[in-house]
Amino acid sequence: MWIYLLQGIGYGFAAASQPGPFQTYLISQTLTRGWKRTLPAALAPLVSDGPIILVCVLVLSQVPDWFQRVLYIAGGIFILYLAYGGFKAWRSFDENLSLPVPSGQQGFLKAVLVNVLNPGPYIFWTLVTGPILVRGWRESAVNGLGFLAGFYLTLVLGLAAIIMVFGVAEKFGNRFNRILIGVSAMALFCFGLYQLWLGITG
Repeated sequence: MWIYLLQGIGYGFAAASQPGPFQTYLISQTLTRGWKRTLPAALAPLVSDGPIILVCVLVLSQVPDWFQRVLYIAGGIFILYLAYGGFKAWRSFDENLSLPVPSGQQGFLKAVLVNVLNPGPYIFWTLVTGPILVRGWRESAVNGLGFLAGFYLTLVLGLAAIIMVFGVAEKFGNRFNRILIGVSAMALFCFGLYQLWLGITG
């Protein structure tokens, strides 16, 4: 179980710290509405990801073992691509970059909608985390639950940390976000190599 828990924690951290539409939305909400009002939006993936995971896992559970190995290899390549993108984002990160300011009252439901319409979770749960969850669940339900627990606990805490840091001090938050991007790029690189190894060795 521990290997799946650790993988869940690693991927949860990477998912939280990778720049994307959902993270940008949370940060912009924090800067316009304050961290206390934005903090509940960190829980949005717990609502929006359920149907996504269910569909991806149902599809992946029906494919033969050799196709899962192909998905592991494809996922490993995709993770390395994300790591490269994270490295470029870290290298060119502008700590003085101003974020777009949304208009109107936007809250938890808007955060759920933003995440549902974001292609990231669909790709992530099909190519990356989905095969790991299916493999762990087939070995033991405890492995699958451990992976999900590690992933979502780290994801929610990571998103909450970003919201609070940007709410306390914008400049420190930008530096902190750059550090998170760099660390997540290194973590994704390691996980990408590991997933490629799993796909090649079976």
